[in-house]
Amino acid sequence: MIPFEYHRATSVTDALTAVADRPDAVFLAGGTNLVDHMKLGIVAPSLVVDVGHLPLTDVDLLPDGTLRIGAEVRNSDLAAHATVRSTHPVLARALVSAASGQLRNLATTAGNLLQRTRCVYFQDLTTPCNKRVPGSGCSAIGGYTRYHAILGASEHCLAVHPSDMAVAMAALDARVVYLDANGEGRLPLSTFYRLPGERPELDTTLPSGALITAVEIPPPPEHARSTYRKVRDRASYAFALTSVAAEVVVTDGTVSSARIALGGVAHQPWRAHRAERALVAGPATENAFAAAADAELARARPVAGNEFKVELTRRAIIATLTSLVERLQ
Repeated sequence: MIPFEYHRATSVTDALTAVADRPDAVFLAGGTNLVDHMKLGIVAPSLVVDVGHLPLTDVDLLPDGTLRIGAEVRNSDLAAHATVRSTHPVLARALVSAASGQLRNLATTAGNLLQRTRCVYFQDLTTPCNKRVPGSGCSAIGGYTRYHAILGASEHCLAVHPSDMAVAMAALDARVVYLDANGEGRLPLSTFYRLPGERPELDTTLPSGALITAVEIPPPPEHARSTYRKVRDRASYAFALTSVAAEVVVTDGTVSSARIALGGVAHQPWRAHRAERALVAGPATENAFAAAADAELARARPVAGNEFKVELTRRAIIATLTSLVERLQ
């Protein structure tokens, strides 16, 4: 057993104070990812600060229509929340497609955002992995790549981000709210996650020692419709081969607003800006959806073993957008 100190935080301030000047300290909430990694030996913190009982469990609709979600809200509670289901169904559907009911009952909003890749090589200490041990190499290159990236990868890492919830939040222009020694800060989800580049061991741009306190989602456009589609190897308890979170507004047969994010295809939830630009002001037709998907996937760079994901993702985009338009008719 690897020994470590344990501290149960009594407040956000107490939690921040506990990790100050302790770069190898970690926050523990639901623990569904961290505890696994500690058991595997992927991480060995000297201090574990338990923040799972802090009063960060509210889901509030603010006066301007912004939905503020506490960092400790459990995934199952968020998926079942009436406001989430009615205002942002894409988020509710993404949450219920993830993991299992037991894990969703324990996993938290902040923990979900911060979960690390499920790349088999990252979790296997006997293999080289630049994300786990910088500079050791990437075993996925030339290895098993069925679940690996086709967008935004680098010669140092092919891993993908595993979260379903984060994909929906990326499509909804969510902001991550955090506290650190400098006070409160906000990071758009679009800049919260990093692509691997030459530093795949760095997952996010969250400042060192910062504690996520909430996620804020702006109100949707009027008449928006949204949904989430996940393609996986089995019906439940499986990570996405590809997924699509989409929100669109269609007026008189024309797309007036489109927000799309892809999961299972990149090191981060992949915001499909090219597809969005191709859609807006154009017809809400299957041909237009196909053209938008092609515009986004023109950048895809699959590797041997995951070439199928390009066409799979293309079809998932088309099917998701088509299903939304059919609901408007």
